[in-house]
Amino acid sequence: MVRPAGSRGASALDRGRRLADALAGAWRASPPPWQPSSAELRAVVPLLLAAGCGALGWWRLRQTGSGLTPPPDGPAEPLHAAYRMHALQGAIHEQQISRVVPLLREAGVEPLLVKGWAATRLYPEPGLRPYGDIDLLVSPEQHRVAREALGAGAPAPVDLHHELEDVFARSRLVSLRNVDVRIPSSEDHLRLLCLHALRHGVSRALWLCDIAAALEARPSVFDWDRLLAGDPRRSEAVVVALGLARAVLGAEPGTTPVASRAERLPPWLVPATLRQWGKGSGLREPMGSFLRHPRGAFAELRKHWPNPIEGTMGVGAPWNGWPRLPFQLTHVLVRGARFARGLPTFLRAAFR
Repeated sequence: MVRPAGSRGASALDRGRRLADALAGAWRASPPPWQPSSAELRAVVPLLLAAGCGALGWWRLRQTGSGLTPPPDGPAEPLHAAYRMHALQGAIHEQQISRVVPLLREAGVEPLLVKGWAATRLYPEPGLRPYGDIDLLVSPEQHRVAREALGAGAPAPVDLHHELEDVFARSRLVSLRNVDVRIPSSEDHLRLLCLHALRHGVSRALWLCDIAAALEARPSVFDWDRLLAGDPRRSEAVVVALGLARAVLGAEPGTTPVASRAERLPPWLVPATLRQWGKGSGLREPMGSFLRHPRGAFAELRKHWPNPIEGTMGVGAPWNGWPRLPFQLTHVLVRGARFARGLPTFLRAAFR
């Protein structure tokens, strides 16, 4: 029996395709028209919300001018609600950043803001992207001072990372609520977005939208050599991520030195991405959190099996047409060994 589009019988690949269709060009000020039927809209709304892209879906619907915008109780209302919620969260998040950055500077720490607001500022409106923690890079020698400065009374959840010296040297200051906030250069920002998305298996469609937005918003003077500097395998991964944004979401890189390379994607890459999107949000709980309360651990463990993208990135494998299973298995072994080494610490923390 052939089920209608949007039914539970649709495969993960089909669901991923629907999500990709809904997000094509959604990061632009004037996205391409999207005119789904009521059935198609009902099928894709849960996928958009799980991917953190509900507001982007609403943005495309609102821009069509086709009269398809449903009434308040219609199938698109959850997307409109996500848009309103992200706009509210964005205002709160900006206020939090404007308090955290001066707090760290008073302690002698210069933070570098990545992802989050640094990515959101490239969208037409701040309400088009959800927010999480404030991700800050600080130098290794300032990491302890930064943690102490934030302490238990931090104005917002902050995720501190070790800063890379060359990234900091090329960073720039932008104004946010009368506070100068340091963000990476356009080249370093795009590179960080690409590597972050691949490292996590491009499990969230939002991350590929971030890459597309940063690619299309790059300045006229853009150092492609800087973007692709460093480890050749990582640079290859950056080119792959750019090509994936073009192939899946229709990102338009224009005439670039990497255009031809970005078009030569391994045949498994796009289907792997779409299948991952069709499975849900891709969010996972740390397995260490189940040591004290193991209920649900097995179901969560299944989510930690790396998809082909994560497996490839995790072991630094080449982005070619070879089978991915050996790389996925190797990644599991490496990650399992790392977890085993940290198990005593996890146990002490869990049963303290």
